[in-house]
Amino acid sequence: MNVGGHRRFRPSVLAAELAQLDVVNIGAAGTFVIRKPGSAAKCRAAFRAKLPFEAHVALCDAWDILRIVNEHPYTSRVQPGVTRFVSVLAKPGEARIARPVVLPERGRWLVRLLASDGQFVFGEYRRHMKTIGYLGQIDAIVGATVTTRSWGTLESVARVLREPATS
Repeated sequence: MNVGGHRRFRPSVLAAELAQLDVVNIGAAGTFVIRKPGSAAKCRAAFRAKLPFEAHVALCDAWDILRIVNEHPYTSRVQPGVTRFVSVLAKPGEARIARPVVLPERGRWLVRLLASDGQFVFGEYRRHMKTIGYLGQIDAIVGATVTTRSWGTLESVARVLREPATS
């Protein structure tokens, strides 16, 4: 879920309120595994009904998450101080990154968009005060609303997906 820093909610409470969907909360940023989602429209509606503000809900198929984690699109070792991330389109579609995008265009890069695959955009960022502004430009670059999570969060999602479902 892409809620922004100014919209606060407790993901663990939301997950408990959506017990009928068998929701597993991952971290504190609005990342969930939904074990019994039903239709995408009903799932989005259930989440939006429980939030006190408008939010973009990006849904991904479990198979797609497992596929990209298994294929591991990053080909080089991660440099110290660099975080790998995945941005997910909020609406089904295809993100298209024809070639790597580097932000800022001049000087030391803070955000690099390396590749895209379906609704996923893969990149890296350096920790810096200006990085969040460059991450905020991804929507315009790909022409769609995205929500961004670290590669480690996606690996956590994949671990939960591999676990047996509860009841």
